[in-house]
Amino acid sequence: QVQLLESGGGLVQAGGSLRLSCVVSGLTFRSYAMGWFRQAPGKEREFVAVISWNSANIEYADSVKGRFAISRDDARNTVYLEMNSLKVNDTARYYCAAAQSHWVHSNLYDYWGQGTQVTVSS
Repeated sequence: QVQLLESGGGLVQAGGSLRLSCVVSGLTFRSYAMGWFRQAPGKEREFVAVISWNSANIEYADSVKGRFAISRDDARNTVYLEMNSLKVNDTARYYCAAAQSHWVHSNLYDYWGQGTQVTVSS
């Protein structure tokens, strides 16, 4: 059974930082690209960042470039999202997902976590 478990969300003031983690089990983690997506109330799920299976390819949404950083630790089956200079409009539920390649489209991802809530206050 494949499981993706996100953690690290919470309430933070604008300008602050958070680090999200996603621990994966039930699949060969090092063979999968890992992505982060987010969904705010009333909005569609949107791409945030993706890292390829070998970390050679990393992409970010324009809205988070220069503020967020994705990384992975294959020894721990974990992908991270370091979020700095947080803004109120970063408020959303953040999801990690696993895919065969470093796609930016959510419909190409095979497995999803339940998400972790990030709330940024002004």
